[in-house]
Amino acid sequence: MKRAYRMVAVCLLGLGRPAWSELPPPSAAMKAKADEAAAKAKWSDNVAAYQLCEAQNKVASFYYAQAKDQDKPTSPPVDTPPCVDPGPFTAVPPDTAASADRSAASAKESN
Repeated sequence: MKRAYRMVAVCLLGLGRPAWSELPPPSAAMKAKADEAAAKAKWSDNVAAYQLCEAQNKVASFYYAQAKDQDKPTSPPVDTPPCVDPGPFTAVPPDTAASADRSAASAKESN
């Protein structure tokens, strides 16, 4: 029985070996695509937060209007920051991002 466990362990170690090897460094195009995907994910999070904020405001205004119609006492609403619309998604063109990186690098060198 112990021999079977050893065989399984050896097989798993043998299969895990390729996972230890290094991946090649990403190309500039792959980095740009990853940066754009990260920017789009961040924008999507901002859109979701905006939609949630708008929905909460709608529910709160309905609640206060209904309570006022029924003459129910309510506590004053909590002050919250206004909802910020993130606007449409705009991807930064790779040329602009590269020039911004170059200008930042040259600014560091001059200091």
